[in-house]
Amino acid sequence: MPNPIGRALRHRRNGPETLAVARAELQPADGSDAEPFALTSPAFAHGGTVPSAFRGRLFAPNVSPALAWAGVPAGAVELVLVVEDPDAPSLRTPAHLVVAGIDPALGGLAENAVSTAAAKPGSASALRFGRGVAGRRGWVGPMPVPSHGPHLYAFQLFAVDAPLTLADDFGLDDLAAAAAGHVLGVAQLDGYYENP
Repeated sequence: MPNPIGRALRHRRNGPETLAVARAELQPADGSDAEPFALTSPAFAHGGTVPSAFRGRLFAPNVSPALAWAGVPAGAVELVLVVEDPDAPSLRTPAHLVVAGIDPALGGLAENAVSTAAAKPGSASALRFGRGVAGRRGWVGPMPVPSHGPHLYAFQLFAVDAPLTLADDFGLDDLAAAAAGHVLGVAQLDGYYENP
């Protein structure tokens, strides 16, 4: 049975212009275009469906998909990954993942490498996790309003030329401010998920 709230809000969406890649702070300081590089996942193709194995769960672990990148711009010393849902009918575009301190030389992240368990204080992860949806750290999978239609999940990977200075409780706005003037390139992988 269709969800009446989802159907009523079906045309209420924030839009792609609200994504991190559209923010002025995350554009190259010299006004040039950010150098593109590749971001892929073995779990889904660009423009494809995010498998339900990676969907959001309220009372169970959220498993993050594996990611791989290639062609990172020369001079990049750190990568920053932001995953957002610009189709959410909310006041702000929700960030499902905000993570900094990714070593470009890794070439990718294994499945579940950015889970909420990896983001807990005292975990072995060297990554720095920022606050996302509902203040949570780590991957919060797709959980769109039922009957609202397909939602875009934009995996945005930024290459920066300096280590970012971030407070322990940083969020996306803090990350964007710290990265201002340091972005060399950006890669984007789009996946879709729908909750019927």
